[in-house]
Amino acid sequence: MEKILQIVRILSQKKAQDIVVLDISKLTIIADYFIICSASNIQHVKALVDEIEEKSPADILRIEGRESYRWVVVDYGDVILHIFHEKEREFYNLERLWIDAPKVEIAI
Repeated sequence: MEKILQIVRILSQKKAQDIVVLDISKLTIIADYFIICSASNIQHVKALVDEIEEKSPADILRIEGRESYRWVVVDYGDVILHIFHEKEREFYNLERLWIDAPKVEIAI
């Protein structure tokens, strides 16, 4: 949980919008948690990705989505971070797809 808290702090300090943590551990084997956030423009998405990569509290296995910076996925293995441009977040609506996943309250 410390890793999640550190990631959320980094995102918050860089002004990520609407940060949500979902506990998906009982619903799938792909990860234990999703962290979802958004940014209002491509430059902000890129800045969030750069900051996470620079200050990451754990080893990143891979980063996907840098081609367009519309939806970037940062894979930590047990945690998957989704950084969305706000239009893509609205369109894909992961929170709706994973409606059965409990939200985890994180105090920053």
